[in-house]
Amino acid sequence: MNPSTSGWIAKYFRELDESSFSLFSLDELYPKLRKSGFIYGTSVSTILCNESDILYSEEEKTKINLFSALVTTYFETIENGDEKDCVKALIEFYEYMDTKKSLFSFINSLTNSKKEKLEKIMHTRIQTNESIFKKNFSHLLTNALLFIDILAFEHFLIHDKNPIEYATKLEETLTNIVFLALNSKLEKDDHDTLLVKLFASSVRYTTVNNEEDASFDQVELNQYVDDIEKKYILDLTSLAVWNDKEIDHGEQDFIVALGAELELPNQWVKESLQEVAAFVDEHKEHISFFNYSNPAQHFYKQTSRTVSILILRNKKRLIKEISESKDLMILLGQSAIRELSKEEKQQVKNQLLDVCKTIPSLAIFILPGGSLLLPLLVKFIPQLLPSAFNENK
Repeated sequence: MNPSTSGWIAKYFRELDESSFSLFSLDELYPKLRKSGFIYGTSVSTILCNESDILYSEEEKTKINLFSALVTTYFETIENGDEKDCVKALIEFYEYMDTKKSLFSFINSLTNSKKEKLEKIMHTRIQTNESIFKKNFSHLLTNALLFIDILAFEHFLIHDKNPIEYATKLEETLTNIVFLALNSKLEKDDHDTLLVKLFASSVRYTTVNNEEDASFDQVELNQYVDDIEKKYILDLTSLAVWNDKEIDHGEQDFIVALGAELELPNQWVKESLQEVAAFVDEHKEHISFFNYSNPAQHFYKQTSRTVSILILRNKKRLIKEISESKDLMILLGQSAIRELSKEEKQQVKNQLLDVCKTIPSLAIFILPGGSLLLPLLVKFIPQLLPSAFNENK
């Protein structure tokens, strides 16, 4: 079975008959998903026994793990369920989750085969951003939020109603908890601050509370009574605070406090931290993101190189677009000799984004999280503009 070829879902069901899915519950499957890396946003293996000679890519492993968990959830929840109804339920679920009513609706118009529709949906679901972002932190965190789909699908099957409210609430809880955890660090540098902002750019269904003085009182945790929901919140938070082989006292105290808020045993809290550390230690050589002592710093340096190449390739057009914006030219010149006001900085940001919209190759800046990279663009601008600009600055 190759999840990158047409017809893979039909083959998936042929190779694994319906009785195979009834052997596991979602609670039993969760440790396997965590060990595979799916919970952490980077699948290093699949939860299925792969007896073929096919070497799966990370994207294919993620697709298999997501689909396997969704199918297992269906057969655990629906008594006397069958393959046909499972496919139908998944398509209906993702149609609800497509809040913009554009992407999956377009997919549905391409084919009449429900399994082919579902294949396209699965493929689209694990695509996070454009290729330039595929290896960055935003991609990692967005895929770490995929387990929300599984919990939301279970909610949809049980309650038979639009799952988007549940998914939104869970995502909001997760992201705000992670914000609290990242802000619990005793000493934060510029890269830790960037890490917080990158996480904010990864959410799909909601916005996050990025107030530094936010507390547990602003996060509704009492609505989560299922152990698997609680474990997932704890595991994702443990992943977020990891940045090297040590966790400072502020982060450790926060994780312990979170465990108490979730009414989880202390052993589960210790296990969550140990599992993240063990996974990173075992696989960091194969996952570029983890192969650095400061992942946020790595992201910044890696992206800086990419941005510089893009800017130089589009130098002439960029100069032309910026030069035609008199207000932008004045503010950029002023920024070299004084600190711009908050309003002026926002004006520069807005006008630079408008410029980037006119240059397809610079679409990176208007993607989720892309505005965080604008300082890199500003940094290169003086080198691009005519000498007269630099002489007068």
